[in-house]
Formats: sequence, C-alpha cells, structure tokens
Amino acid sequence: MYVDQIMTCDVVKVTEDSKVAHIAGYMQARRIRHLPVVDAQDALVGIISHRDVQKASPSGITTLSAGEANYLLAKLTARDIMHRRIVTCHSQTLVEDAACLMREHTIGCLPVVDEGRLVGIVTSVDLLDFFLDITGCREENATRLTLRLEDKQGNLSRLLRCLDESGGHLVSVITPQQQTDDEAGIRNVIVRFRAQDPAVVSHKLREHGYAIVSEQLPADQTRCAANS
Repeated sequence: MYVDQIMTCDVVKVTEDSKVAHIAGYMQARRIRHLPVVDAQDALVGIISHRDVQKASPSGITTLSAGEANYLLAKLTARDIMHRRIVTCHSQTLVEDAACLMREHTIGCLPVVDEGRLVGIVTSVDLLDFFLDITGCREENATRLTLRLEDKQGNLSRLLRCLDESGGHLVSVITPQQQTDDEAGIRNVIVRFRAQDPAVVSHKLREHGYAIVSEQLPADQTRCAANS
C-alpha cells in the first residue's frame, strides 16, 4: 500500500508570513502537531511543530511584562521558527518505507510532495492506525493465537491450510523477524481468525501437533467463559 491511501489530503498549511500567534491558534483549534509552510505555488518551504511554537512563546518565568511578551510574539512569523531542511516522500512511497524514513530521522510527520507541490501529510498517528489495521487487532469477534512453528519452507502455508480446514476464517497473520529463537529454527506466528467456535479450531490445531503458546478469545466469548 502507498502513502496516498493513508495520508491526510486536506492539509492545514500556512505561509512564511503567517504570525506565530495565529499558528498557535490553528494548532490548538485543529488539534494538530505539525504545520507545513508553503509558498504561493503550494511548494513546501518549511515545517513547524508544536514544540517550535512552544519554544517561541514567552516562558512563564520571563522577566518581560505581558505587553512586552505579546509585542515580541506578534512580530514572529513562520519564517522565523520553521525548519527548512525537510524530509519528504511522494504519494507512491510504500507505507513501510515512509515509516522507515520517519524512524530513521526521528520525526513525527512526513510531508507528501508530488511534482514540487504539497499534496498531503503522513503523521505517526496515520502510521499507527495503518499497522493496527494490518495486524487485525481492532477486528471484532477475532481470536488471537500465538503458535510456535519450525522455520522451514511450507510450514506456514500448511498451518494456514489447517486453520481453514478446521473452520477458522483468517483475519491476519504476523511472523516477527527479531526473535531470540530464530537461531534455533523456531518462529512465533501470531494468527487472528474468526470462527463460530474458536475453541474447536484451537483443539484441532493442537491435534495436528501445533504448539499454541497463547490464546485470546473475542471479548464476548471471554465474558461467557468467565461466567460459566
């Protein structure tokens, strides 16, 4: 999936001449943490974070009077506090690559630029929502199993076929790469599935020799089990 599927297209943006006092109001009213700065052609020229605004605002322990502090703040513009060196991506950047860029540069947002124009913005919240979706953890009525699986070609496909034949409808499957047991040739596989009776599916998987490390039933079935 590309970032154009998860980015915010209706981007709140400001110009270099925008007053910092107004920028602070935008951020508070819209509950946003980053503001792109553009020129008249919508070309990206800078980025401002809520921390930049906080640093520019007078400290609570300043010796300036309220009038003096407000006067100085009123003179500041986006041009004075914005970051000019900006990490960007284009709309056809893979979501995983965008996440790697943000992690590598320790940034909370990634402006999306196509042909020199700002077309969107991807934030850490957008990425978090994406990865929550692909893990299936927000899928209702899904059972989560963690299984131990020998790391050999074909084992994962056989597990998923067994899950299907046992009455489970696959929601998601994840096999983390960095595990202490990798050297021993054993992998953890996290599977989420839906089924009329998840306990039956789990029982059949065990009958086929699969080692289930943990099992988390859907919330409604967990309540029923606790009341029985």
